[in-house]
Amino acid sequence: MGAMSSIVVSELDYAPPGADSLFFEVSFGVSPGEHAALVGANGVGKSTILRILAGELEADAGEFALGGTVLSMTQDVGMARPTDTVRQLLVEVAPPALRDAGRALIAAEAALADGTDDGMGYATALTEWGDLGGYELEAQWAAAARRSVKTPIEDVNTRLVGELSGGERKRLVLDLLLTSGADVLLLDEPDNYLDIPTRVWLEEQLRACRSTILLVSHDRALLEAVATKIVVIEGAGCWVHGGSYATFGEARAKRQEQLGDALKRWNDEERRLFHHMKIMKTRAAQNFKNATKANAAETRWERFVAAGPPPPPVPDQQIHVRLRGADAARRVLRIEQVAIGDLFLPFSDEVFFGERVGLIGPNGTGKSHLMGALAGTRRPDEGRVEYGPRCSVGTFTQINDRADFLGRTPFEIARERTHDDERSMRALARYGLAGNARQPFDTLSGGQKARLEILCLELEGHNVLLLDEPTDNLDIESSEALERALDGFEGAVVAVSHDRAFLAQLDRFVLITDDGEVFALPDYQVAMAALADPARASKLKLVKPLTDLS
Repeated sequence: MGAMSSIVVSELDYAPPGADSLFFEVSFGVSPGEHAALVGANGVGKSTILRILAGELEADAGEFALGGTVLSMTQDVGMARPTDTVRQLLVEVAPPALRDAGRALIAAEAALADGTDDGMGYATALTEWGDLGGYELEAQWAAAARRSVKTPIEDVNTRLVGELSGGERKRLVLDLLLTSGADVLLLDEPDNYLDIPTRVWLEEQLRACRSTILLVSHDRALLEAVATKIVVIEGAGCWVHGGSYATFGEARAKRQEQLGDALKRWNDEERRLFHHMKIMKTRAAQNFKNATKANAAETRWERFVAAGPPPPPVPDQQIHVRLRGADAARRVLRIEQVAIGDLFLPFSDEVFFGERVGLIGPNGTGKSHLMGALAGTRRPDEGRVEYGPRCSVGTFTQINDRADFLGRTPFEIARERTHDDERSMRALARYGLAGNARQPFDTLSGGQKARLEILCLELEGHNVLLLDEPTDNLDIESSEALERALDGFEGAVVAVSHDRAFLAQLDRFVLITDDGEVFALPDYQVAMAALADPARASKLKLVKPLTDLS
């Protein structure tokens, strides 16, 4: 693969219609064969950059060059209409010329079927499809389908997307792209909706892939395994860490230090925004079409200045770490011979105060149904769920859009639960929210909202937390913030997650296999091994079956 498979991005600017600028002056390069990850907080424009490079959106300024053939995958690939055929799904991820020819062929077939075409249009479309390499592509589809889909696909033209699970669709598309031989791949959250065994498969495929890759992912374990370069989008601009994700945290801390204190950073950013506004005004004077962009740049600068510089630095607050053994003799939850439908066999387990228990297993094994039974929102078909005395159960939703919090500040929200100013501030400080005490809830980041929600569950007196995929919609910093907040939570936690970095913080695990068997796993290492090979897991002495098969 020559230099033709590189990615070069220079001074890219983009503002969504009717909004302030999203980012500007973004420049970076990805060398042939390199696997780069685009990271940054939610909403900074990572997906937008991929869409610009894929030719779906037009940048307002700057330029970019991609060498060779380019294939791209959006976050919601495979979320196609269930009534679409597998062919319709796969045509959408074909190279541009073939994609257009495939769409034309599908349309021509429909016209032939309803009699609006006498066969001429269809013949032309078929020839075009063949000439561009459509038949070779169909052979690739068949091979990828054999590897990715449990029930054989006889015919992509008749098999419906709705007959495949979300994970199978995603895996099929990923298999196809990663074995396509394309020079450049643009992948937006390829790990989304995948369970852990499929994520591990994806890591292996990415590592083996020779294409130049630019991907967006919030899966820290995946990033550590596959990224050879990190492109960081922050503060409306961009910087590059030329190493693995494992060393990124250190590099970022060092960079923040070099940039000096927060006040210096604030001044630098204010100068940068002011300078950008001046450039936009000059452009607007030359061409009135740029007026809205100049106004947006001005609004952005004014807002930044109005928000004011950061407060002087405070010593790092120690987020209070709970004592795991405290009151540990207390049993908080007893699961007795519980079964739901034919998802899993009846099983029993007990959870004690202070424990962190992870509920794991492939997609479709009934983990969320079990969480519903623990939360009391659905009844188990067999057995019973019993909480101990003085237990109060709180559920953490991954939505974070609490209508009851809108228009209010964290201080008001905390005070409503403590009825005491000082206690409220101390609680907010313990969860790293003292600096945001007077900020409207709507303007908090995903991680701040998540921490506030955990704090509220604690202030409301809940001592058992049920978390269903808590880090799913969070960016990396927010996930890490949530993990720190959970460390400060007194009580027991039961969580469903496919996020390995999050799971690594828990104490022990309950695995539900595809066969409906339920196993107790003593730690994270054993849990990962069991997920990778459930058949072997049942033979391991460390693994205790919780299903009473007698």
